[in-house]
Amino acid sequence: MKRFKIAIVEDDEDERFFMVDAFNSFAGFEVVGEFGNGDQLMAWLGKQADPTTELVITDLNMPGKNGYDIISEVRSKYSGIDVVATSTSSVDATRNKCLAMGARQFLVKPDVFIHYQDYVERLYQLLSPEKSSN
Repeated sequence: MKRFKIAIVEDDEDERFFMVDAFNSFAGFEVVGEFGNGDQLMAWLGKQADPTTELVITDLNMPGKNGYDIISEVRSKYSGIDVVATSTSSVDATRNKCLAMGARQFLVKPDVFIHYQDYVERLYQLLSPEKSSN
């Protein structure tokens, strides 16, 4: 099983707690950083000589650098890091904008924190190079 090293960017502390817990509970992900906004993420990445992070999962609407800023900056400065945008908005225009900017995926956040396990499993299926063949 491929194990992705991820950083989570979410300004809501409670939501971030449940996200980190769900990702850490799934064998396919290892949370290597968690941040309240894009400024914190970019400062952290900038201090690393060779970032091992493979994936940034970011909320879109945050103070400071938001999710759109993160997509743009990570794509331009760190070609080896993919970005997954996440939001409570299920509007196609939001999804399409994120993908056009270079996000690898866009996922709508679950309505209830306890549903993050399903969200994590779905994301892993979307990202995983391993496809079952029957």
